[in-house]
Amino acid sequence: MRRTVSRVAIVFALLKKELVAYARDTVYLALTLVVLIAAPLLFRAMPDRVDEELVLAICPPVERLLEGSTEALRALGASEADIARIRQADLTNQKGLLLVEFDDAAKMRAAIEGSLEVWRASDGTLVFVDTTAGEKRPRGAERVDVQVGVAFPERFLADLVAGARGIEVTVYTHASAPPELRQAVTSFVREAAFEIAGDELPVRFPDEKDVVLGTDRLGDQVSLREKMRPMLLFVVLMMETFSMASLVSTEVLERTVTAVLVTPAKVSDFIAAKTIFGTLVSFTQALIVLALIGGLTASSWSVVLAVLAIGAVMFTGIALIVGAAGKDFIGQLFYAMLFTVPLLIPAFAVLFPGSVAPWVRVLPTFPIIDVLVKATVYGGGWREAAGSLVYALAWLAVLFGAGVVALRRKVASL
Repeated sequence: MRRTVSRVAIVFALLKKELVAYARDTVYLALTLVVLIAAPLLFRAMPDRVDEELVLAICPPVERLLEGSTEALRALGASEADIARIRQADLTNQKGLLLVEFDDAAKMRAAIEGSLEVWRASDGTLVFVDTTAGEKRPRGAERVDVQVGVAFPERFLADLVAGARGIEVTVYTHASAPPELRQAVTSFVREAAFEIAGDELPVRFPDEKDVVLGTDRLGDQVSLREKMRPMLLFVVLMMETFSMASLVSTEVLERTVTAVLVTPAKVSDFIAAKTIFGTLVSFTQALIVLALIGGLTASSWSVVLAVLAIGAVMFTGIALIVGAAGKDFIGQLFYAMLFTVPLLIPAFAVLFPGSVAPWVRVLPTFPIIDVLVKATVYGGGWREAAGSLVYALAWLAVLFGAGVVALRRKVASL
């Protein structure tokens, strides 16, 4: 009497075969270990804070500008009220601004060039270190990166109150400073001059809450380390495409799949085992990395697990396509790169600031990385991720269906 073997038992037996084959593939096994070790190390190496403070160098110091101008202002007929208004126009009292004052412009230029270093001690005191003279930085101090400075004339305030025109103010910037920084500082000096001179600006700006659209992240910026978290999870999911595709192509090229089909196993069992194994391996590795780098919150953990599961199945489907198409190792590697490189673009698009191009939003992996960013970086839940998850499921159906059809046709042709 012939014993009937259940489909579950067959798939389970094929899964054990997949595990043995995976353990014997030393190349991809080593690659997996490297990814699991490198991802947390890279995450820890990223800066974990955002510097939103603008460092502005000025010359001469504010006090000297005031002291040198008071008598001149009185001589020019300025009242005590005018002088008091000038003193109250405190340039240092600006949110997110660190004012570094220099006695002369040459010293300020040296600081911007980098030959003179500026350090901030734990008590907030600024210390200047001349590296060309062999001076050493103070212990426990923090380096202040001075990229822009403004050189005022000694009689800047007096000339402003007197209504002088053509006062020359020089804005110095480091070569690596973005041009927007120079433009912003120039506008800042112009507006401060209007304020000190008692002239109202010819235009009026509404409040920030009325002009900042979307979530205002001022003072709540995300560090590069936080931004790297979704990208690392995404890369871990994607890397399994290579190893899974290798397992599929090996069985196809060596025709071991035909030997499997001689047994009671069917093509559907073979594909089911590949899908389950690839999904479990990819999902498990992502969970390990997630446990090492953190990022789960009470409101987002279920969303993160759901999108990781969707991503694991999606990349397994891509692996089925690549494994069925490759005719040798080079061919399989070529197809893997052909699929994965474009799919990596959304990860970089979301990582860097700016709006994402419409064609990037169409890519299958965009909803995956979008949900990972919303959940692991900003703590978003199901409501914020619902639309992207539906979009991801649609692409999952397309890619996984294509993978099943491709592998089934390949096996049938053997």
